[in-house]
This record gives sequence, structure tokens and C-alpha cells, in this order.
Amino acid sequence: MNILVFDQQEALSISQKSVESVVKHVLKEEKQHTDEVAVYFVSTEEISRLHKAFFNDPSITDCISFPLDQEDVMDYHILGEIFICPKTALDYVGEANADCYRETTLYLIHGLLHLLGYDDIQDQDLKSMRRAERRLMKPLIQQKLFLQPK
Repeated sequence: MNILVFDQQEALSISQKSVESVVKHVLKEEKQHTDEVAVYFVSTEEISRLHKAFFNDPSITDCISFPLDQEDVMDYHILGEIFICPKTALDYVGEANADCYRETTLYLIHGLLHLLGYDDIQDQDLKSMRRAERRLMKPLIQQKLFLQPK
């Protein structure tokens, strides 16, 4: 599986290997297979630009997901792209400490769940999304396998 990681921000140093570990964990636990997924770590300016361009909302957000291949009709399946703003995590936790890596890990999991078909618009869907996030985060926290600095 190709896990493409593009770090286009300077707010938080993130190890590509830790991103790959989290993605593999989520896909394994969700019993999903893909040939490729792309993860972009972007600035607040870029996440705001994307949010405005695709959702008509210029505010800063934590992550945005774009699913690509809906069905396995090709020999090569691309799950999609996730754009994550680590600065949002830093602002949320208050300062650059270990919690910002846990928060950014949660954003990655949230984005992956969207690519896998989870939604968070309706209350029931949001509850299902939150349960999945907690289930997926728990072993990562216990084993300290969430995102890490380079």
C-alpha cells in the first residue's frame, strides 16, 4: 500500500513513519484495503482556502477528506486524500506538547473514517463516528503509537 505523506506546514514536526503506522492501524481495524491514500499536512491558510473552495466556508477547520475511488472497479484502488491542519491541534490544546500529537492523530483517524464512509452530519452518524474514533484511538494511546515528531 502506498501511503503518500505531504508535509506543507511548519507548525508541527510529523514523522512520515508514524503517519504510515496510524493509517495501517485504522485500515486493519476497519478491515479495509486500498492501494493508495494521500495525507497532506497544511497551514491554516491552505485549510481555509480548501474549506472555502469546496464547502463555501472560509473558516479554519481541522481536516478535510476527499474520497476518490468509490468501488473496486480498477486494479488499483485509491481511497482518497486527507488534508490536516496541525496548527488547529496546537491551538486547540493550547501549546506545543504531547497532546497536540494525539489531537492531530485524532484528525487523521477522523479523515480516514470519512474516506471509509463514516459521516458526522446527522446526530446518529456523529455518535457512530465518535465511537469509531475512540475505538481506534484507544490502542494507539495505550501503546503510544500516535503521531510523533520527526
